[in-house]
Amino acid sequence: MKPKLSETALVHEGASVNASSLGRYVEIGAHARLNEVDMGDYAYCDRFADMAYTKVGKFANIAAFARVNPGNHPTWRASLHHFMYRSSAYFEDEPDEEEFFDWRRENLCSLGHDTWLGNGALVLPGRVVGTGAVVGAGAVVTKDVPCYAVVAGNPARVIRMRFSEPVIERLLALEWWDWEHEALQVALPDFRNMDIEAFLEKYQG
Repeated sequence: MKPKLSETALVHEGASVNASSLGRYVEIGAHARLNEVDMGDYAYCDRFADMAYTKVGKFANIAAFARVNPGNHPTWRASLHHFMYRSSAYFEDEPDEEEFFDWRRENLCSLGHDTWLGNGALVLPGRVVGTGAVVGAGAVVTKDVPCYAVVAGNPARVIRMRFSEPVIERLLALEWWDWEHEALQVALPDFRNMDIEAFLEKYQG
């Protein structure tokens, strides 16, 4: 039986959450790893998801084994290896190189509201996945993804748009992801049963 979510984030066994903020009704899957991640309300990640230096919008859906902002290595140096910047693990009295990690933080990833990363999807450093976008299973995101686009492949390419441009504009203006929890429950039958045009007509006019 799936556990009930609440105002306090649910972090499953074996997950690692470091220097991260977790919103309401958030779920972190077993053995997932988060490092400096800002997770918006209602967002979740499944088992073994791995994210670093990432801002995650509300209602984001992150499948198992997805990876966001994997570690970059210093290709311009004589060596690529950890010993240069994770030095404390290798040498006595040698601190880690904080400037290197500051460089990684500058390449923040951003996942918009109500996004979906498929199983094993990979989002490279500095990329933005727009609100409502879908990243197919195993896709490698090397460029920013437009709002409400469906992308797939390696490198990821736009396969189609989920909705027409006028509908996308209306959805972005509606900002239903900011509705109160009670309002979401009231609207639940309409989320389930209405087509997008009828939904927008009812809630936006």
